[in-house]
Amino acid sequence: MNKDWNTIDFLRHVRHDWLNKIQLIKGNLDLNKPERVKEIINEIITETKQEAKLSNLNIPQFATKLLIANWENYYFRLEYEVLVEEKCQLTEDETLTPWITLFFQTLNQHSKPFADNHLFISIHSMVEGLRLYVDFNGQLLNTESIMPFLQQPFSKQLAVENIEISDKELVFEVWMIREKTGK
Repeated sequence: MNKDWNTIDFLRHVRHDWLNKIQLIKGNLDLNKPERVKEIINEIITETKQEAKLSNLNIPQFATKLLIANWENYYFRLEYEVLVEEKCQLTEDETLTPWITLFFQTLNQHSKPFADNHLFISIHSMVEGLRLYVDFNGQLLNTESIMPFLQQPFSKQLAVENIEISDKELVFEVWMIREKTGK
C-alpha cells in the first residue's frame, strides 16, 4: 500500500479506469439501456468535477493520496466530496498527508477483508481551516484498536472530534486549524 507511483503506473491505472467506464457505457448501449448510459455519464461527470475540485485545493500530496486510494489494495472503497474550494496551505498538506496515510493503513488493518466496506470523506475548506467529515460503513474487526489511533495527538493543528464507532460504522470529524498568515 505504500507503492511509489511513477508516471507510467499512474497512467496505466487511469487508462484502465477509463477503459472500464467506456466498456460499461458500450455494454449498456448494446443492451439498449439509454437511461443507464445517461446515469453512467452523469456519474463520470460528477466524479471528474470532484477530482478537479480536490486537485485545485493546493494540497497535492493529500489529493494524490485520495486519487490513488482505490488503486491500492485496501479493503474499503473510497469516495470523497469537496464542498468548498478555499485554497489550502502547504503546511496543511504536510500534516494531512501522513495522517491520512496512517488512517488508511489503520482502517485497512481493522476492516473485514472482502466485505462491502465504504469510506466517504467530505472535505470543507474554510477560512478558519480544513474540516474532514469521515464516514465508514462496512465491517470493522476490532473497534477498540482503532480508538487509540483516532485519540492520539498527531499535531498541534490537527484534531479528531465527535467519534462514533461500532462494528458496522465509524464516523468522526478531522479539524485542521489554519495557520494565521501575517499580512
